[in-house]
Amino acid sequence: MISGIGYFGVRPREGYGELERRTIGAAALEVGAIGLGCMPMSWAYSSSQQRGDRSLRTVHTALDAGSTLLDTADMYGPFTNELLIGRVLRQRRHDAFVSTKVGLLAGDQHVVANGRPGYVKRACDASLRRLQTDVIDLYQLHRADPEVPVEETWGAMAELVSAGKVRALGLCAVGARAARRAGPAGGGRSGAERAGGKRAAPADLYEQTIRQLERVQQVFPVSAVQAELSVWSPEALVRLLPWCTARGVGFLAAMPLGNGFLTGTLTPGQGFEPDDVRARHPRFTAEMMAANQPIVAGLRRIAERHGPGATPAGVALAWVLAQGPHVVAVPGAKREEWAAQNAGAASLRLSPYDLAEIAQLPPARGSWD
Repeated sequence: MISGIGYFGVRPREGYGELERRTIGAAALEVGAIGLGCMPMSWAYSSSQQRGDRSLRTVHTALDAGSTLLDTADMYGPFTNELLIGRVLRQRRHDAFVSTKVGLLAGDQHVVANGRPGYVKRACDASLRRLQTDVIDLYQLHRADPEVPVEETWGAMAELVSAGKVRALGLCAVGARAARRAGPAGGGRSGAERAGGKRAAPADLYEQTIRQLERVQQVFPVSAVQAELSVWSPEALVRLLPWCTARGVGFLAAMPLGNGFLTGTLTPGQGFEPDDVRARHPRFTAEMMAANQPIVAGLRRIAERHGPGATPAGVALAWVLAQGPHVVAVPGAKREEWAAQNAGAASLRLSPYDLAEIAQLPPARGSWD
């Protein structure tokens, strides 16, 4: 086993207005408690709204606000998202914590996993060139290749750490949508329902991911796990987040704003462009967006209690951060104002009353319900 350690912890803010910082990795590498998901700038969301110059300003705004973790992947675009981030890193490498991913190849109509060790090493070199940097702070396995033992893939990634090309390793959990479609397993209230007030997914929702994590931990330590976590998708609270907490592994909360729904800025029936993932998402039909409005209304009530400047999105992000000091929220954003508002949510502290009210919000519904 190659030695190493990965963990998150909280460092108190040094002054008023500074974004809380949390640490990751053997060298206690610091990141802002709220990062920036860069995917929407180049991939999966309304291509007509993807503008290079505006995206560059958004990344700079996030860094200025203390959102130092920039989360990207080679498949976003593909490749164009890393190229975009590289333009910023060329000027501000020391201000950023760079997280990118490997293991998925995007075709015209499909996505294929590739975890062959030789490919992983070539992909890392290509990412370094596009990002215009000599080291990746966190290199994540996007998906395990079913045709390659995950230990072999992880071993190749660990060699990249030894070579000085990567500082820490992470693993992305498989998405929760399929398990949510299957519905709760058995009767009664599950762990996620008790923790987050929502209907839980089947008990084995993240068991495959946990098995992978336990296997790769024998090769090289996992510094972080990235998985969906939000007010309307709390399934990770059942097993995955406790697994990370017990082992000192950091948790990157993907889609903490529910693909934009929890911001309260989307209108039921507004429609989405054909290339937007929400056009095919079971929670974004006009009927389901209308049915899930009570969730946003509840977040808005709480925001109003916190005074001017507080928003439903801010409350949703504050809820994610309240799940543990090792949790970092990674909301996606395409615009400067959204990146700034998201970063500001780190200063919002929810009371026990607020958290109890969120726990009593109705479970999110999708068109499979």
